[in-house]
Amino acid sequence: MRKFIRMAVAAVLSLAALAVEANAEEFPTRPITLVIPWQAGGIPDTQYRLLADIASQELGQPIVVENKPGGVGTLGPASMAANAKPDGYTISYVGTGVYRTPFLLKTTYDPRTDFTYIGGVGQYLFGVVVRADSPLKSWEDFVNYAKENPGKLTYTTFGVNSPLHLAMEQISATLGIKLKHIPSRGNAENNAAVLGGHVMASADGSAWAPLVESGDFRLLVTWGENRTKRWPDVPTLKEVGVDMVETMPYGLAGPAGMDPAVVDCIYAAFDKAIHDPRHLAMLEKFDMTLFEKNPAEFQKWSMEEIDRQEQLVKSFAEKQ
Repeated sequence: MRKFIRMAVAAVLSLAALAVEANAEEFPTRPITLVIPWQAGGIPDTQYRLLADIASQELGQPIVVENKPGGVGTLGPASMAANAKPDGYTISYVGTGVYRTPFLLKTTYDPRTDFTYIGGVGQYLFGVVVRADSPLKSWEDFVNYAKENPGKLTYTTFGVNSPLHLAMEQISATLGIKLKHIPSRGNAENNAAVLGGHVMASADGSAWAPLVESGDFRLLVTWGENRTKRWPDVPTLKEVGVDMVETMPYGLAGPAGMDPAVVDCIYAAFDKAIHDPRHLAMLEKFDMTLFEKNPAEFQKWSMEEIDRQEQLVKSFAEKQ
């Protein structure tokens, strides 16, 4: 009897394994939902819609974009982790905010255990801009004004405790200045706030690039390792006395427990998409770069980045 039971159990497990393998081979058989945790119209939304369109052609099924802004880029991924099945039919943008936020406040997810990391996509160019008619003609003017008028220089980022907000706090602490933060919900609102004169500056990804090109904005400083090709006269943070580089890489993730074969299928489609000339042209337009990581590499990098963010938050808290 025991032998019969063992044989029956083995048969069931074997059939289950074959079913999983068959499902992975057939994937996808219906549309995939791609969660973008930012408002429509910003760089992440524009970029991921383009990638979704290209990748859908590779997969043979539509990829439906769902904007779910909130929680400085964490609401969408958190909702996916809590509610979506790990079948590959719901995936999400993930960025630095997802890794850092759990060390700032209580979240419904653990970034170490609640996601399947699919692959890297890109990294941003960040910088600080003011309106073209601003009296702040340079980063030196920005710092001097802040020193002479503590708490009166207003700036916006896409949320309280967002990576950009905390980076600006780190910059302020390094330079011994006090700024006033006015949070928004994304790139489009940041640009509108500066254009409308509601804030004096914006610290953001290069959604401001077209407005710098058009002469509506002035770019004061960038946050990369080196100066940009498009604005070679604009200094980096390192050049103005702040030993910091911030590019905030981002990628794709699904709920925990996804079939590796399905992960590989999604990654292969998006890997082709990120190298598509249309996507590369968009990256160049905003002075962004690829962040190429396959599933294993992105998983490893994500664990290391979570540890780094935890230490950064602790270090920042100790200095307050």
